[in-house]
Formats: sequence, structure tokens, C-alpha cells
Amino acid sequence: MIHLDTNYLIGLAVPGSRVATEVDEWLGAGHSLAVSAIVWSEFLNGPVTPEEIRRIEAVVQANIRPFGALEAAKSADLFNRSGRLRGSRIDCFIAATAMVEAAEMATVNQADFKPFVALGLKLIAAKDTDSV
Repeated sequence: MIHLDTNYLIGLAVPGSRVATEVDEWLGAGHSLAVSAIVWSEFLNGPVTPEEIRRIEAVVQANIRPFGALEAAKSADLFNRSGRLRGSRIDCFIAATAMVEAAEMATVNQADFKPFVALGLKLIAAKDTDSV
């Protein structure tokens, strides 16, 4: 299972992008994809068209994971153990959702999630991040 960050969903809206190609490779290799409800909300904040929403929802097969009590406790632990960094709370929510499922996480913003690797996040190594 690979959890996608919001920037991956945005990249998927651009046919032929590096992100779209990478996701196609994962799907071709049999990986399943998911997004947290937090990521889905960020994506829906847009701007996105109804067609883009339908297309991205189909790619992740509507596999939108809830943010519940386990994820809340894990995100609080991440926030406290990673230094209570200003602006990192949403990243903690996203990382926690992947970690609760023992899933890998794909993000273009590797630096934002690196503090959680030492705490157990399985971050997929970034390819060229110059373009989404």
C-alpha cells in the first residue's frame, strides 16, 4: 500500500507529469494506492474541476482512509516527538494515517516528512522533484 500526499494528487491531474508516470508504474507493478481524508480534503480545496476529482478518485479507487482515534493519537505522538515544529501539524496527520496502516508514503515534499522517518514513517525515495 502506498499513501499519496496532496502534491501527488495535484500531479496526477496533469497528464504525462512525472508524478502521473510514477503512479502508473506503481499500479502496473500491482501496488494499491490510498490517501488520507486529510489529503483528500486538501486536494478538494482546489482549484480542481469535477472531472479532475472524478479522475483522481478513480486512480486511488476511492480508497480514502479516515482520520480517527488511532490516527489522532499517532499524529500527536509525531508532533511531540519531532519537536512540535510550527506548521507541521497537518503533515503529522498525513504521516500518521500512513503509519497506522504500515503503508509507504509518496510525497514531492520530502523535507517536510523526513523528521518522521526516524519515528517509523516509510517514505518512498523521491525521484526528480523539479516538476510535479
